[in-house]
Amino acid sequence: MLLFATLAATLAVLAIALVAAPLLRGATRAPWAALACTGLLLLGSFGLYATWSNWTWPGEPKADTPVSMVAQLARRLERQPDDLDGWLMLGRSYAALGQGPLAQRAYERADRLAGGRSAEALAGIAEQLILQDDNALAGRAGDLFERALALDPKAGKALFFGAVAAMRRGELPVARQRFATLLDLDPPAEVRPLIEKQVAALDQAMAKSGATPAGAAQADVAKAGAAAVRVTVRLAGAMAQDVGQGAPLFVFVRDPASPGPPLAVKRLAAKFPVEVELTAADAMMPSRAIAAGQQVLVVARIARSGRPEAASGDPFGEVRYDVGRDGTREIVIDRVTP
Repeated sequence: MLLFATLAATLAVLAIALVAAPLLRGATRAPWAALACTGLLLLGSFGLYATWSNWTWPGEPKADTPVSMVAQLARRLERQPDDLDGWLMLGRSYAALGQGPLAQRAYERADRLAGGRSAEALAGIAEQLILQDDNALAGRAGDLFERALALDPKAGKALFFGAVAAMRRGELPVARQRFATLLDLDPPAEVRPLIEKQVAALDQAMAKSGATPAGAAQADVAKAGAAAVRVTVRLAGAMAQDVGQGAPLFVFVRDPASPGPPLAVKRLAAKFPVEVELTAADAMMPSRAIAAGQQVLVVARIARSGRPEAASGDPFGEVRYDVGRDGTREIVIDRVTP
């Protein structure tokens, strides 16, 4: 296209020279006529091209596309940098588009503007930290969710992740209370059954623990923690081009004989090689966790979409594992989800 534009401009200059030059030479010079002819040639050529050409010139994205709307919001915030609600909206928008680092920056800006008093900003930062490294829930991300709950006890995102963090710490009553609060907030119909199952599983686990549920639950988790799955995840050379920038790595432990939620799952940054250990502390449900003697399937998958659900084009690898007998096994990501 650059070559065409250059040739077109050259021809236009030659045409102007052929027409205007005679009008500027000799005794009957007519500069105004030369100027008029130059303008007529330029405007006429552009008009005819616009009318007859079928070329689509690149330009700004359509104003009603999500990307364009987010770009407009970002430009507005450059002029209005103290708009707290605007920065929160920008954080939500970037998160929805899968732009994790930009979402985190927007939430951090909102947190500074709010002086650390915005539950949404704190929860947004924490969520992005977890998306980068699942282990952050036991560190800074977990602390941010607790701060968010102190500010707003009904902050949905903080309640969910705070409940998961409490489960991992063995604080089952706290986890149960937070999941129950989520149910009171009337979650979407497709999410409610999952939360109800978590509450039922926690009730069952606490019923087994007797009069001191929290302490017994911690003991159960510690005991189950002896059953661990350890793998080293490597990336096949042919898969290198299929790893999306910033795409997370999910490592799942599944029971092939029992369909349902994974026995354990971790989300990590997609950097290779990486050593991963999964125990009962990584379970999604207290009643469904890794146990010694199980024959399990360990799956490592790079989520190009950023979401835990498998999607077409996601690179993955898997290995069978005998819990309690196998040591560290290797998973090579060398296939692609159809």
